Amino acid sequence: MKKSLLLLTALLAMTAANAFAWDITIPGTYAQGEFKDLTKELGSAIAYRNLAPAEPLGITGFDVAAQVSAISLDNNSDFWKKAAPNAPSYAAYPSIRARKGLPFSIDVGAMYTYVPSTDIKVYGFEVSKAILDGTMAPPAVGIRGSYTKLTGISDLSLQTVGFDASISKGFLFLTPYAGAGMVWIDGKYDGNAVALKKESMWQPRGFAGLKVSPLPLVGITGEVEYAARPIYSLKLGLSF
Repeated sequence: MKKSLLLLTALLAMTAANAFAWDITIPGTYAQGEFKDLTKELGSAIAYRNLAPAEPLGITGFDVAAQVSAISLDNNSDFWKKAAPNAPSYAAYPSIRARKGLPFSIDVGAMYTYVPSTDIKVYGFEVSKAILDGTMAPPAVGIRGSYTKLTGISDLSLQTVGFDASISKGFLFLTPYAGAGMVWIDGKYDGNAVALKKESMWQPRGFAGLKVSPLPLVGITGEVEYAARPIYSLKLGLSF
């Protein structure tokens, strides 16, 4: 638990270290290929990540959590230098989220996040279904659909739809899990400085994580994901 709290502190410190303005603006010199690369990397960053094992919460279950994620940005590339010259090599951003268990091993959830010192905000929703609950010897197996939308960039509309499958198995107070899926990324330029076509694409991703439950009702989850770029996340949650 101490190591997890130290890691959470480090990610929060990274968030503070990135506290300078680096708002994204599409310039008139932007090429179509650069817009595609920006859409792909931003879409991967804002895609919904659950940070939870595959097992369902149960019909009476409820989970609330604070989370910090950090994505590695290719800030030396032309598409970042033109759109956000001050973009850091790692962008760390906090979020809050909640999940509720429903009948038939179904969970629903929502999240909200922002990127400090920018106008970027993201909200999203998820629905997950456990194929196997993992209450006995077999592991839990689940599928999930999710949606996110970015706001705060005046000349860019960006949204994602994700589909994932995951597997997990608890051992005492530890529950490792892993999964993979696809994210549909849809980006549209809303300005008039340059003529850019809409960019839409499928982006594969894989992830693995570990939930630690050191105390009743308390869960600390760390996860590593790779899509367009590596993404590292840590979540501190309360389950009822």
